Amino acid sequence: MKVADRLNAAKKHIESGNFAEARKINASILAARPQNTAALLQASRLEGLSGRYRLAREYALKALASRTGHESGGAAFLLRRLQAFNLGGEAMALIDVLEATPGIAPPLYDAIGTVLNQLNQPERALQAIDKGLALAPEAIELKLTRAHTLVFLGRFDEAEREMDACMRRVPEIGFGWWTLSRLRKQRPDANHVDALRAQISQSGHNPANLAFLAYALHKELDDLGDYEGATKALDMACRAKRSQLNYSDAETTQLFAKLRAMTVNATIQSEAGTRTPIFIVGMHRSGTTLLEQMLDGHSKVRGLGELYEFTAQMRLATDHWCKGVVDATLIERAQSLDYAAIGKGYLDSVAWRCGQEPYFVDKLPSNFLNIGFICQALPQAKILHMVRDPMESCFSNLRELFSDNTNQYSYNQNELATFFAAYEGLMAHWHRAFPGRIHDVSYSALTRDPETTLRTASAFCGLDFEPDMLALEASSRGVTTASAVQVRQGVVALDKPRWAPYATYLAPLGDALRHARRQTWGAPSPGA
Repeated sequence: MKVADRLNAAKKHIESGNFAEARKINASILAARPQNTAALLQASRLEGLSGRYRLAREYALKALASRTGHESGGAAFLLRRLQAFNLGGEAMALIDVLEATPGIAPPLYDAIGTVLNQLNQPERALQAIDKGLALAPEAIELKLTRAHTLVFLGRFDEAEREMDACMRRVPEIGFGWWTLSRLRKQRPDANHVDALRAQISQSGHNPANLAFLAYALHKELDDLGDYEGATKALDMACRAKRSQLNYSDAETTQLFAKLRAMTVNATIQSEAGTRTPIFIVGMHRSGTTLLEQMLDGHSKVRGLGELYEFTAQMRLATDHWCKGVVDATLIERAQSLDYAAIGKGYLDSVAWRCGQEPYFVDKLPSNFLNIGFICQALPQAKILHMVRDPMESCFSNLRELFSDNTNQYSYNQNELATFFAAYEGLMAHWHRAFPGRIHDVSYSALTRDPETTLRTASAFCGLDFEPDMLALEASSRGVTTASAVQVRQGVVALDKPRWAPYATYLAPLGDALRHARRQTWGAPSPGA
């Protein structure tokens, strides 16, 4: 049997869940051809699905070392495998080689652009996408990726024109309408409400596409002040997204309990001369992007965006591929690790992103789950915790469409309230376990009195305040998070919370929050 046929046979066994037979076939290929890139990549996927993180990572690196040629499918898959292990430096090096090689096909440029965006490199992503479009001017995948990249770069008018043209060609793609809805405030004379309703009325939508369409409709009706219609659209969107997920309140409760029960060493001393990470943590949609943009305006700080590199080091140390930032198995295996090695591995893994600045910002909000590990691995790290009003924070999560593996609790009001109360309880625990290591930053104070709030946060980090930290409009830095549009609007302090027009619909959320926080804190609860 030819190698290609054997590879396909192993692939079918992987897809059917017969890992033992797939491993047997793939091993036979590698025994005869140890440098076969396709077999190495398939081995990486197989071992990853089997939960063997280190071996899967090792196979990905072997595939990178053995790779020849630049066939689109193989190179694109290799890029995705490197990104799966947060091997950003290696992915960038491969992209350098690919872009210097003549004959790249347009689909590979699309893959390169997508990975560059994931690596918080939207400027370079746009360059790659434009090279692909020069070869295939009508390639809709490249056009969609280009429009999305323009959003990250803050070029909203261009992004709207690009995406609008795409929607005229492929009006069934909900992602495009969702992007369009977010690029500006919709007006009575310029909106997509009728088009969205027409698309939603058509049968045959899968839940993922329906969620995009319904979230877009909610956003546009909210802009237009039609809160009754926006409420119905939001409810439709949440139901569609929740139907795709296998989320358990009980598992989350157990996870947080395991984190609180961990034995930690809170007395590790700082290492002199090492670069200082600033972790910004908290609930998603709590203002973490705004704070990072402000800190990035400091001459000694470089903002790196949302990074999963610390979780990647924990996965490597525990030899476990967790679906989210942490899971129960990772916590159980983390009791006897070399945290100094984890800290060094983390700093090494982000070094390619850093410049000459002695500080950098990692603003992945869900790193609040990793604080017990971060404080032991990186004694020099500064942790800024964004704190926002519970209802404002929860409503902002409820009306945001996240990726499949992120914030699965945020599409049901009761589940969202339970998670928020558990998050608050865990943060209180980290404050007790690591006194003086975490500084709370109020979102309300940051928007109403940004200079005073920044001065205090800067001093906590060992920095002097600089006026350029307030000059958000001067920043040309790409933003590749859900706040890409909002943060460009500068500091906005609202007189009335955004959730106020939805008070009736959100009554279950308010009741659930009070109940969940009472169980966590007793009465009265903080901020109640």
